[in-house]
Amino acid sequence: MMNNATALKNAYQHFAEVAAPYLHLKDAAHYEEALGLIETLMSETGDSPEDPLNGLIDLLAQAIAEYENQIDDLAAFEAESREGPADVALLRLLMAQHGLGVADFPEIGDKSLVSRILSGSRNLTKQHIQRLAERFGISAGMFFEGD
Repeated sequence: MMNNATALKNAYQHFAEVAAPYLHLKDAAHYEEALGLIETLMSETGDSPEDPLNGLIDLLAQAIAEYENQIDDLAAFEAESREGPADVALLRLLMAQHGLGVADFPEIGDKSLVSRILSGSRNLTKQHIQRLAERFGISAGMFFEGD
């Protein structure tokens, strides 16, 4: 029993070392390699649903999907952050990072005022910015970056 446990542990550790860059994709090079690996593995699998390579293909497919979703989210965020003034972009970022809605900013006022600020029909005041900076522990200057 102990030999089986040791052998399994060693096999898993080796797998984890080799597979880690492809199961947690961090860059385009590993993404492209993972796509190629799936293509190769799919050509080598049999028609049987019990083929052990199917589990590996599923793991790689999940990692690819997560990477693609991350890329889409980053691209959307970058495009959104370039639109409009820096203070509104930072307010949107704070909302996204902290899971906040328009009703969650007593520093600004009611949700209709927050909505008007986000739409660009109203501006954050100096007092709003000071209160937000204090609440989130950031420099008030961050609301003016890039302006």
